Amino acid sequence: MLGLNGTAFQPATLQLTGIPGMQTGQAWFALIFCVLYSISIVGNLSILALVVREPVLHQPMYYFLFMLSLNDLGVSLSTLPTVLATFCFNYHHVGFDACLVQMFFIHTFSFMESGILLAMSFDRFVAICDPLRYATVLTTSRIVAMGLGILTKSFTTLFPFPFLVKRLPFCKGNILHHSYCLHPDLMKVACGDIHVNNIYGLFVVIFTYGVDSIFILLSYALILRAVLAIVSQEQRLKALNTCMSHICAVLAFYVPIIAVSMIHRFWKSAPPVVHVMMSNVYLFVPPMLNPIIYSVKTKEIRRGILKAFHKSQA
Repeated sequence: MLGLNGTAFQPATLQLTGIPGMQTGQAWFALIFCVLYSISIVGNLSILALVVREPVLHQPMYYFLFMLSLNDLGVSLSTLPTVLATFCFNYHHVGFDACLVQMFFIHTFSFMESGILLAMSFDRFVAICDPLRYATVLTTSRIVAMGLGILTKSFTTLFPFPFLVKRLPFCKGNILHHSYCLHPDLMKVACGDIHVNNIYGLFVVIFTYGVDSIFILLSYALILRAVLAIVSQEQRLKALNTCMSHICAVLAFYVPIIAVSMIHRFWKSAPPVVHVMMSNVYLFVPPMLNPIIYSVKTKEIRRGILKAFHKSQA
């Protein structure tokens, strides 16, 4: 976009997009997103309430689950205002500064989720490989320190992003390709030298997703080695079963990320709707699935839910 003097400038508002090429079905997408948000918010609030109220859940594993649910709630609430405005009220505009704030929180919560999943893999590693020291290694103070460390790391690495975007002029229009603000999407309409943004963005992705995923794989390699050393097949299955919820959560988070990366790398000619849908899966599916996964796969969570349900019926 050009100002009165012919120079590029930052627009007062940016225009958000729904699902490209599917404008006739916006009402259905509005309904789908409302259902996804309802499941995500109610599910994660239920997990938070259960961990606080049930003494049996006051254990390291569930403290990490509390962090994951709190973070998933943050992811959902970060995207909710603009997504509902776009699909439910047909309002496609967002202020430039508000867009930067949303971008910051979306990416921060996404990177925090990766760190929390790494912390949960360490929890499973200690529980299986060194169970006698589990309570002494994962004390409440250390769990709090790990949570604050994840928050600090994500906040400090993402903090420069809004300022790096703010310094750029915008001359390629003000239309974004999603119903929320993401850094790569903003780079598509920015002018000037965006090499710093791209290089720093790549560094942050490697420093978070790359490092975290490597350590998660290492944790499970050590867990698998310890499980295979167990003589009893029943004990092996029992040990692996304690990891299934976390494995499903890791897959729900990382598979969409890998899919998005593969599409960007090897299918550059993919229709815009493919990129948008995969980005939606990456942001909306994990916060919705995680409460379901832990409710189905974790006996203590199921009991807590049934207990709360019976109380409400009494």
